[in-house]
Amino acid sequence: MAETARHSESRYGNRPTMKDVAARAGVGLKTVSRVVNSEPGVTPDTERRVQEAIEALGFRRNDSARVLRKGRTASIGLVLEDLADPFYGPLSRAVEEVARAHGALLINGSSAEDPEREQELVLALCARRVDGLIVIPAGDDHRYLEPEMKAGIATVFVDRPAGRVDADMVLSDSFGGARAGVAHLVAHGHRRIGFIGDQPRIHTATERLRGYHAALADAGIEVEDSWVSLGPTNPARVRAAAEAMLAGPEPVTALFAGNNRVTVTAVRVLAECERRIALVGFDDIELADLLGITVISQDAAAVGRTAAEHLFRRLDGAAHAPARVELPTRLIPRGSGELPPA
Repeated sequence: MAETARHSESRYGNRPTMKDVAARAGVGLKTVSRVVNSEPGVTPDTERRVQEAIEALGFRRNDSARVLRKGRTASIGLVLEDLADPFYGPLSRAVEEVARAHGALLINGSSAEDPEREQELVLALCARRVDGLIVIPAGDDHRYLEPEMKAGIATVFVDRPAGRVDADMVLSDSFGGARAGVAHLVAHGHRRIGFIGDQPRIHTATERLRGYHAALADAGIEVEDSWVSLGPTNPARVRAAAEAMLAGPEPVTALFAGNNRVTVTAVRVLAECERRIALVGFDDIELADLLGITVISQDAAAVGRTAAEHLFRRLDGAAHAPARVELPTRLIPRGSGELPPA
């Protein structure tokens, strides 16, 4: 047992170094460095011996130390709200593709919509000396990042604005998208339209609620308090809100869902409803085309790509004032949003 433990200690956590390679190949350290970095000045026979030693030992070049000597770590951090949310899949992939094109590694993390966890994760990435950050904010005060930004860490905020700091941001048009979606329901004859959204402290939730109110005001419709519900997007809360709006002597005839998680639960509730209720959701969802769900679609990949391109322009020395980019949304009619009032 003791022998096994000693063997494990010698096997794990002790990576071979260039010094080990030099000793095995019987050459100097500088010769190994030249081979590893593809530099000239090494005879073919010596290079062969060094390569055999590298393969035998399983040696890998320490790129972290190499890039640190150049002042860059060739890595960026991406802090998301929830890695499981379908919206963030194409966004993260687009950021990764841009990072890869710039020879950088992407490190992902999730804040779980917790401001304290966001700060902890962001500062942990800074401690690991990432070159830049793309952050989907969970909190509304990002002054904790000011020292890092002054020290040269490029930062771009995505989906929601930064709180109390000046920084680049890339957003979707939540207000305009919601306004268009609700106006679409009004155009199909609806006068009693419910809105179920995310928590009111979240920028996108308040912007979409603002768009909802604007569309109804445009149509001369006065909103009743019972038509609006903001809060966590877990299925139990959303189901309760939807069922309350659909009950009573004067129920809503249409629902506007404030994000993809709300839409999924709304689809389940409406499938159980005897009346046909119109539905428009903000964000596309999987199988929405087959289910006939009308949505306001954000281009998540474009959001991620735009944010990453801004980040790398900053890393390349761009010194213009912080930019705010707002990308348009698109109404995709598929049937559910075109149902007339029952």
